[in-house]
Amino acid sequence: MRLLDRYLLRELLLPLGYCLCGFLIFWVSSDLISEIGSFQKKHLVAREIAEFYLVTAPELLLVVMPVALLLALLYALTTHARYNELTAMRAAGISLWRISVPYFAVGLGFSLLYLAANELWVPGSIEKSEEILHRHEARPSNPLGADWRGDLRVVNTRDGREWIVKAYQQKTFQLQGVLIQWALPDGKRCFISAQNGKFSEGTWQFTNVEQVTYSSAQDLAGTRISTNLLEFSDWPESPRLIKSEIKINSLNNKQALKKPQLSIFDILNYLQLHPRLDANSRSLIYTQLHGRIAAPWTCLIVVLIALPFGALSGRRNVFVGVASSIFICFSYFILLRLGLALGIGGYLPGWLAAWLPNILFGSGAIWFTLRVG
Repeated sequence: MRLLDRYLLRELLLPLGYCLCGFLIFWVSSDLISEIGSFQKKHLVAREIAEFYLVTAPELLLVVMPVALLLALLYALTTHARYNELTAMRAAGISLWRISVPYFAVGLGFSLLYLAANELWVPGSIEKSEEILHRHEARPSNPLGADWRGDLRVVNTRDGREWIVKAYQQKTFQLQGVLIQWALPDGKRCFISAQNGKFSEGTWQFTNVEQVTYSSAQDLAGTRISTNLLEFSDWPESPRLIKSEIKINSLNNKQALKKPQLSIFDILNYLQLHPRLDANSRSLIYTQLHGRIAAPWTCLIVVLIALPFGALSGRRNVFVGVASSIFICFSYFILLRLGLALGIGGYLPGWLAAWLPNILFGSGAIWFTLRVG
């Protein structure tokens, strides 16, 4: 790494650390002030409130990362411009694009961190935070236990198979009261009714089973077989896919517009069982999918945006950078919300709705940078 790159990184990372910590403190403080009444109604004590914000820290970090990076970049570049450091670098034959290499490296690192956190940590933190919020609320009694889910329906449209389960254990993958129907390759339809079932080592095992096979639509009696154990090892409906089915079926348009709540793997798992979706579901699912893919690259777009705004020569006030970052972020998030709303509503393709802010702001920033450079 060249001495110049180390210098530029050092001058960026210090304000970046201050911005990240400052925004996190501001965000937590403002949220605590607005939600303190709700916490009291839910009978949360100080320890549980602190636990809630500790659990939601990854989600909050993703919100403030692009804003903090933009503000830190504008501050660093404006400072360099005020003291004519950028002018000296460019007079030495170093282009603005070359100067920005360490900034793009930081942006890429933030994008990869954003992607990893979004997929690995945030989904779990959201579930944990909901558990903390509702910890003291009275819930309907479940004789089977807290980890059981009742009245589960799973539809595999790709293979034409439908599951109706009276009770499903989400940790041990046990089933009670199972009814499954599907079509065989030769046109016959098969139904199995099982008292219990479980998933073990890639195989569904059903006990106390009655299987009925109908040769045609006119066959009303069917062929009945009763057995104590029936196994299927080639079915794609794994517990991982069933979990995705549960999460997506419980998501509505309002929740989807508020923020992308599904991981990329959740959506891809769901699409394995549902390759053919109706128009409304397709708009919702694909907007969520592309929203998850596009969100991390906001950090790289931020670098592109900061270059032309921060690299203008002259003795500019640092607060101009602060005002610019606020205006840019405000405009970006308005466009992001608008794009998601249009995508979920089916007015725009999902990929365009999710990528629209990055496309517009990225292309605009490149054009301005070329003019400045």
